[in-house]
Amino acid sequence: MSEGVERNTRTIEGSVVTDFAHRMSYGGYLDLDTLLSAQRPLSGESGGEEHHDELLFIIQHQTTELWLKLVLHELSAACRMLREDRLAPALKCIARVKHIQKTLTEQWSVLATLTPAEYAEFRGVLGNASGFQSAQYRAIEFTLGNKNAGMLRVFESDPAAHALVKAALDAPSLYDEFLRMLARSGYDIPTAVLERDVTQAWQFTPELVPVFTAIYDDPQQNWAAYETCEELVDLEDNFQLWRFRHLKTVERIIGMKSGTGGSSGASFLQRALELTFFPELFAVRTEIGR
Repeated sequence: MSEGVERNTRTIEGSVVTDFAHRMSYGGYLDLDTLLSAQRPLSGESGGEEHHDELLFIIQHQTTELWLKLVLHELSAACRMLREDRLAPALKCIARVKHIQKTLTEQWSVLATLTPAEYAEFRGVLGNASGFQSAQYRAIEFTLGNKNAGMLRVFESDPAAHALVKAALDAPSLYDEFLRMLARSGYDIPTAVLERDVTQAWQFTPELVPVFTAIYDDPQQNWAAYETCEELVDLEDNFQLWRFRHLKTVERIIGMKSGTGGSSGASFLQRALELTFFPELFAVRTEIGR
């Protein structure tokens, strides 16, 4: 038997801290009392039995919001770093976002274990609550360029959420900051792009395609720009995969029923797949090698 192991029990080393009366603990640092008491299923509030699967539904969405908080944190930092011409740390932030996106996409498989019959038993307690109302998700979409001022109406009753989304609407997107950095680096970015109204959704700009074609035609000479283009393409690919898994999970659980927030449900999510963040970075692929 190995030293320190007896009857399949690991001996606690003498140096391990066990008295936390006056020390910072794991639970204290993470504020676990608050975090783990934030799951409050509503299905049992009217005197009935709390539905077993409602906890899954709550935790799925709460953990998503925690990851979205980190995505927004990283994208905001990336935008700031691009403004400061600090490309390397900006790319580190984007790389972290890409890993978070993969986690978020995989997470749909957990919710997909919820069957239509199980969800139907507690769906009514949601009222009109819907992921459509996620302020952090909307701020991320705006930060990536899919802006829509009309969405602000959804958050009028929540001043903090409204301020978060409005700030993302008013700020240059990640793509705007990248194009401005390219212009400062000597690339021929059209003036109209640099002076555009950043509160508007990004629209495909054909004048940018030759700029990106030149970058892709000589990646060694344009490595920094070339690498960033590919990182942004990864970011969009991952986002579209997340949207697709969201759509298929909704179809699996509620079919073609309307969403709790009033949308058409799966049909509404299907249309989101047509939205794009960086259209010129995909259009350039048709030009390469012609």
